[in-house]
Amino acid sequence: MYLSTQEELKAYCDEASTCRVVAVDTEFLREKTYFPRLCLIQVNAGGNIAAIDPILIEDLSPLAAIFEDPDVVKVFHACSQDLEVLWDGMGCVCRNVFDTQVAAAFLGLRQQIGYGPLVDAYCGVSLPKAEALTDWSQRPLDPEQLVYAEDDVRYLPQIYETMCNKLVDSDRLSWVLPEMDEASDPSRFRKDPRDAFLRLKRASTLTRRQLAVAREVCAWREETAAARDVPRKWLMSDEVIVEACHRTPTSLPRLRRIRGLEKLSESDARGIIASVQRGLDCPPADFPAAIKRLKPSPEKDGALDLMSAVVRVVAEKTGIAPQVIASKEDLNELLSGSRDGRLAQGWRHEVAGKQLERLLAGELGLTIKDGKIELL
Repeated sequence: MYLSTQEELKAYCDEASTCRVVAVDTEFLREKTYFPRLCLIQVNAGGNIAAIDPILIEDLSPLAAIFEDPDVVKVFHACSQDLEVLWDGMGCVCRNVFDTQVAAAFLGLRQQIGYGPLVDAYCGVSLPKAEALTDWSQRPLDPEQLVYAEDDVRYLPQIYETMCNKLVDSDRLSWVLPEMDEASDPSRFRKDPRDAFLRLKRASTLTRRQLAVAREVCAWREETAAARDVPRKWLMSDEVIVEACHRTPTSLPRLRRIRGLEKLSESDARGIIASVQRGLDCPPADFPAAIKRLKPSPEKDGALDLMSAVVRVVAEKTGIAPQVIASKEDLNELLSGSRDGRLAQGWRHEVAGKQLERLLAGELGLTIKDGKIELL
């Protein structure tokens, strides 16, 4: 059903609130805005599937109450963007989230499996892709669009039930749920503009003083883009910011010599210059730490290759995607001797960390048998 009025939404949510499990998906656009624009919310509550129109319905609080209810499981597939969109569009934090993409990586399927292949694997249904590039902000929506959107939640409850049974049988449910709690942590969506420079491409080429400038310029870009609701790159690209941090222009003529800033409005240009000056005035004690991108030595590269091989053997035996067991950063952390990393605690330590510690201690070896790597 397609819900476009307040009364329809309230009636649906009154019934949906009695369900212990609801499947959720969203359709949104963000190509021309800073904040994602929420265009459609699909919900499957006990087999009653609704496509809810947040553009036409002003008050979404009945739906937000369900999303925030910790006693109701919200089933998503690849939830990170959906949760951010719901945070921005509805101001709500979804509680008790189950992500079928995360669970799939613990159940013998590849990491980041798409929704279509997952439905095919669990339900034997091949979903059409005809509406994948639809502009969901246009109204009215036609029946084909609504069917496509509703399919995104049609099979999730069935998949959720099957996955939960498999995770319980394999004693892995306690491994998976903390991963999902981490993905739905609201701190992931509350970003400090003064931390934006940490995501700046090529920031490792900057000195600590230049990083202080980058911190101010990136914060200006973030705050200005948010205020105008435009993509940050429309104001300044990462490449232009890095160049400005190298040159540190403190006058309009010097700023406009940087390619990409020639046509900037005077008010924006002055905003950037003021940001550069704030960075230059920053005392050395408050400079950001240097961002290092050190190239590993051949010896360290070799050790990481052996560690990755152990992880792949463990992944094959357990059916858990190797990227879930350990990232390159996790392996680097363990190799450096840290006891605070993910491989040094919890299920990762039991499954792979102990084996990797034995490898690093010279107590474990690898061999090839029948074309496969095995542990010795």
